[in-house]
Amino acid sequence: MENVDQRPRLRRKDVPEYLRTTHGIDIAYATLQKMASVGGGPSMQYNGRIPLYHKDDLDVWANERLSPTVRSTSER
Repeated sequence: MENVDQRPRLRRKDVPEYLRTTHGIDIAYATLQKMASVGGGPSMQYNGRIPLYHKDDLDVWANERLSPTVRSTSER
């Protein structure tokens, strides 16, 4: 059986765990579903009916959501 960590693309159900463990971003599966419909989520490709998320696209999306590092709240 293939390890999810070895795949370049992830199914939607695997994306929340990847974002949590790789970037510290908690996002619900249902939120990803909604974003896929209305926009604002990470880029995806389809294999038939199955949406697939490339890890590079997830990394870009996560980094776009994070602010630059700051040393105090007044820097935001």
